[in-house]
Amino acid sequence: MKVAVVGATGLVGGEILKVLAERNFPVTELIPVASERSVGKQVEFKGKQYTVVSFEDAIKLKPNVAIFSAGGGTSTKLAPVFAEAGITVIDNSSAWRMDPTKKLVVPEINAYTLTTEDKIIANPNCSTIQMVVVLNPLHKKYKIKRVVVSTYQSVTGTGKAAVDQLFAEREGRTDVENVYPHKIDLNVLPHIDVFLDNGYTKEEMKMVNETKKIMMDDSIAVTATTVRIPTIGGHSEAVNIEFENEFDLQEVYDILSQEEGVIIQDDPKNLIYPMPINAHGKDEVFVGRIRRDESQPKTLNMWIVADNLRKGAATNAVQIAEFLAKKGLL
Repeated sequence: MKVAVVGATGLVGGEILKVLAERNFPVTELIPVASERSVGKQVEFKGKQYTVVSFEDAIKLKPNVAIFSAGGGTSTKLAPVFAEAGITVIDNSSAWRMDPTKKLVVPEINAYTLTTEDKIIANPNCSTIQMVVVLNPLHKKYKIKRVVVSTYQSVTGTGKAAVDQLFAEREGRTDVENVYPHKIDLNVLPHIDVFLDNGYTKEEMKMVNETKKIMMDDSIAVTATTVRIPTIGGHSEAVNIEFENEFDLQEVYDILSQEEGVIIQDDPKNLIYPMPINAHGKDEVFVGRIRRDESQPKTLNMWIVADNLRKGAATNAVQIAEFLAKKGLL
């Protein structure tokens, strides 16, 4: 099993290498790939050093699968080239997510739809992934009418330069390039990605559109406000869910406790609830503050947290590769 990691020197690329090792994915040959300026650098995988190669050389090496985390421009240009060479691409960027000819996959929900014909597979947005993992089993039981979500997203979602900016501000340094339009330390920015003509940001509309596509139900109404906060452990979300059908609170707990990859942390008496500092480095999605919305019927409030570099990106991509390998689709 030859595995290429495209964007291997970036934040998410580094996490992909970690997750491949931790989950013992059957890598017989690792091919780290990056842009020309990183070719020749070394990355570590399972205690060994590997030399970063160019895109052209990676294609010549004919990997079975290429996990891309190198930005939308790179994916738009190069994913089809890899696919045409017979290489299955799992892409972390937003380039292919809403392409009607490409599958947008969260393994727990819709991996079963994948076939050998799917040569470019889209990995969803980090904030969408953690939300739909929790929503999907509840949708099956009670049918979701509407979701209102407000996110509290880590600076790691923007990349290494954003983390550098946060710590430079914290230390009073001015030697780094700012990637945010305002100070991020001791602040909150209600602004992730670019603003669109409708007044929403691109990140907010990703959550709206991707939720419908992953859950394969355009009738679900979604509205989102996405916010950047000065944390590095993961993304948090306050989610309000209105159902078509009445629910039982204990049954909600039972459904979520049986869901693969979901952990309930909900004991307010003992001040136990999900926090990004505790989700950091973990693959699961954590849910707590589960309570009935007392302002209207058939509506539930909850708090969802996950490490955006893990389940929100690297882990989900590796899980897709695991499914493909298990089903003999690589």
